[in-house]
Amino acid sequence: SGPVVLLQHGNPMWSYLWRRVIARLIPGGVRVIAPDLVGFGLSSKPADASIHSIEFHANQISALIGALQLESVTIVGQDWGGPIVGLTAARHPEWIHGCVFSNTTLVQPTKQPRTTAFHRFANQPLLSNFAFKQLNYPIPFLHKVQGDKTSMGRRQKRAYAYPLRRRADRVAPLALARMVPQTLDHPSVQTLGEVDEWARSFRGPVQLVWGTKDPILGRSLKKMEALFPSAPVVRTDAGHFLQEEVPMKLAEAILQVVAS
Repeated sequence: SGPVVLLQHGNPMWSYLWRRVIARLIPGGVRVIAPDLVGFGLSSKPADASIHSIEFHANQISALIGALQLESVTIVGQDWGGPIVGLTAARHPEWIHGCVFSNTTLVQPTKQPRTTAFHRFANQPLLSNFAFKQLNYPIPFLHKVQGDKTSMGRRQKRAYAYPLRRRADRVAPLALARMVPQTLDHPSVQTLGEVDEWARSFRGPVQLVWGTKDPILGRSLKKMEALFPSAPVVRTDAGHFLQEEVPMKLAEAILQVVAS
């Protein structure tokens, strides 16, 4: 019971990522929903990589919210979770109370996208297919994107690897890595345009909580601030998966948005 908070993970994670945030939210009297995207965690893992898109996953989250008859939802998105819940909000604004975004981007690219080495590697067919399918990449290297490398130790990596322990179940991480636009004609660009437009017009409470040591999306904060110029920003020394490093700061921001 209580005000609803929906926590959405990204790639290659699952709802386990939010456990330390959830532990700090529950005493705040909120109801927490933390879905595993299709292809991740304990959700089903279709073999068809072509199903994966921002729109597909947003439709799944929309169906979940509708089935649970949730109202006045505070959406929280990190990594791909940001655009996914952002598109959900764009298409169902009547469901949304407020938002917290962390180390993500909702901005539509308007010029040649600047991609990371990780995403360029994901688009090298033979090498990336082998690494993601056979080696469960990038899970063995998750510590490299953290501010505090010890926040992603063996225990955490085992937990993130567990739902992807079968090679046949490792379709989604590579598919989502390839969802990152390499060019302006990439299908994700048009969808991000819809999310971008919604974000610029949203007038509910918003906070940004950012890991400034993130080598993947740390530099996206400036563009997110332009989307939400009135939003308070909590800057931290965390890396990409800041849920493992600063759960209290995330929980505090979420509860402040819920109470707004």
